[in-house]
Amino acid sequence: MTASECKFVGECGSCTLNLSYDEQVEFKKKFIKEKFSEFYGGEFEFFASVPTYYRSRAEFGIYHDKDKLSYYMRGDKRKFVLIDECLKVEAKIANLMQPLLNFIEKNENLKHKLFGIEFISTKDSLLAMLLYHKKLDGLKSEFDELASKFDISVIARSRGQKLVSEDENLSERLYIEGKEYKFSFSEGAFIQPNRAVNEKMISWVKGCVHGANDMLEMYCGHGNFTIPLASEFNQVLATEISKKSIANALKNCELNEVKNIKFIRVSSEELMQAFSGVREFRRLEGVNLKAFNFSHILVDPPRAGLDMSVINFIKNYENIIYISCNPETLKDNLKELDKSHEAVKFAIFDQFANTTHIECGVLLRRRSANL
Repeated sequence: MTASECKFVGECGSCTLNLSYDEQVEFKKKFIKEKFSEFYGGEFEFFASVPTYYRSRAEFGIYHDKDKLSYYMRGDKRKFVLIDECLKVEAKIANLMQPLLNFIEKNENLKHKLFGIEFISTKDSLLAMLLYHKKLDGLKSEFDELASKFDISVIARSRGQKLVSEDENLSERLYIEGKEYKFSFSEGAFIQPNRAVNEKMISWVKGCVHGANDMLEMYCGHGNFTIPLASEFNQVLATEISKKSIANALKNCELNEVKNIKFIRVSSEELMQAFSGVREFRRLEGVNLKAFNFSHILVDPPRAGLDMSVINFIKNYENIIYISCNPETLKDNLKELDKSHEAVKFAIFDQFANTTHIECGVLLRRRSANL
């Protein structure tokens, strides 16, 4: 099955690469190889997705036409397009979408001023988050009924309000090189939306680790990479700015019985200040930065990439593993990193089949280390 079998192809603005999947792979390989040929001349590893039913997180708008509700997506040639199915979302979401909407449609309290539904699925659970333009006072029992009817978790959100049918955290299981890892994360957490490709990505990063001492990870989130990588290192120091993500990362250490990670809630700027001794932070009490011997740095920045202060900081270390969700900013960053480090491995991760979006991984080794 390919995107071309979707009845909304050419209208919906979500799946924009209307090619067979084999053609998509060749298109993306060619694009990345041409874009990064000045930095890397070796083999570009490609980690494929299934072409449909792969996305574990998706949000849809809700269109009201008198008493009838429809899902809608941003349109390719017009503002929006009404849909009654989506081939990109995981099967659990796809199978729930229309029955859930039919049920909501029959309940005026659930239907009134509903403007969006976001779905998150894991191996073990499914969450529907209902988004409203109204006060939700007195509606908790109706959301609980909805959750019970479909055996799912339900969160209802409005400005300044949040109603939760059960535990708002989700549980996930990933399998990396034959081992199961357990994760807990909140509904607002950043997650890799293609579970199977995420597992391949983590495995590839593990394969980048040789001659390891300690690792520094920046932008660690709830420990998606950190937890599986910990066994490759003596110690791991992982940083993240989100308080909730740090709380979940600590819980994930317990779930996986990992004891060699220190998670600290600092920004990249604060981390560099701490390393240089410019400032002391109460959040770093009990963490001796001088006790770490970092052989590897892992960065997984947002789409804006790394700023120059971070680039100049990570240049001090022998091995840099860079996970990128934006080839444009990755190229800009490599122009600077290439002055001190050589790209020795390069991977393409197809997180978003049927779109032009491409994620990459690069292993960079300090040039002096190769002499």
